[in-house]
Amino acid sequence: MQKENLSLAQLLALIFIFLLGSAIIMGVATELRQNAWIGISIATVLGTGLMYFYYTLIKLVPNHNLYELMEYGFTRPIAIFFSAGYIIYFFYISSRLNRDFAELITTAVLPLTPIEVTILTVMLVIVYILYLGIEVLARVSEIFFPYLIGFLFLLIIFLFVSGRIRFQNALPILGDGFMPVIKGLFPGLLTFPFGELIVFTVILTSVTNFEKAKKVTLLGTILAGFFLAFATFIMLIALGADTMQFSQFPLLSAARKISVANFIERTDAFVVFIMLLGILVKSSIFLYAGLKGLEYIFKIPYRNFTFPIGMLISCYSVWIASNFAEHVEEGLVFVTRYFHPPMQFGIPGILLGIILWKNKKKQGAKENSTAG
Repeated sequence: MQKENLSLAQLLALIFIFLLGSAIIMGVATELRQNAWIGISIATVLGTGLMYFYYTLIKLVPNHNLYELMEYGFTRPIAIFFSAGYIIYFFYISSRLNRDFAELITTAVLPLTPIEVTILTVMLVIVYILYLGIEVLARVSEIFFPYLIGFLFLLIIFLFVSGRIRFQNALPILGDGFMPVIKGLFPGLLTFPFGELIVFTVILTSVTNFEKAKKVTLLGTILAGFFLAFATFIMLIALGADTMQFSQFPLLSAARKISVANFIERTDAFVVFIMLLGILVKSSIFLYAGLKGLEYIFKIPYRNFTFPIGMLISCYSVWIASNFAEHVEEGLVFVTRYFHPPMQFGIPGILLGIILWKNKKKQGAKENSTAG
């Protein structure tokens, strides 16, 4: 199969945009109210450790992605079974992300446009990018990465200048003690967005300088995590805990409060750009990871599956829920509690143990052979 190469700068941009993705738009840990930014900060530290775990898993058997690692650890028949599970998982998350974006567009920009049109349009863009290759997606991320940061900081500056910031909204801090924050870490905060980094076990083998990739992956996770915590704090002091918790799109609600000299208003376009870039990158990465699984099973280049699978995911994005409330409920209950944990922690943990055991066994056999 054709080898694709990613630079370290592109990897950093992919991880940063991936982690912010839908998290900064949909809101993370808003149920923690005034303590949301604290929970995200703690989850960032734990998420960095999780990213290190995923990197270590790939490093144990060089040039093997997640699917190939499972074959190394479990044998091919068992690996195909688990690979099918991951393919479904990656495609399912990709469809949820497309629905997130469609709901935002319907709410903020095009209320009269059918949701099917929005989903199909963004999916056609994703399919085209992936058909060209993951390198193209990486270059797109690298180019627009500074714009993403710039627009987010502009929104924050405009909120301050508009006089919409109320620091008293951040009080009381830890009013109910530390236990609610601890309970919010798992499965909630740790699985979304940090646990979703499992998808990079399919991508890391494409990085040209793999040895230096460890620092880049950890740096990207830390920067994105603490930036998300900072943005959540800004949304909290701009909206208040109640509005932030019950708003469908907290960042959009905060942006609509901006009014600078009755001239700079309606900055929804910034939010839409951030969401579009985040969903485009994140959904593309999940779709790519699933396609690589099909490539592993059928020994056919993943580009051959790009269009038909993209169209199937578009259809499922529409059928996944009858309304936005049902869509969110499914994400909070089913996905977070029953889908994320085994795919992000259970199977990788078992795989790590088996690979360590096999490597130790091979090392022992090699030493015995040398001694003999």
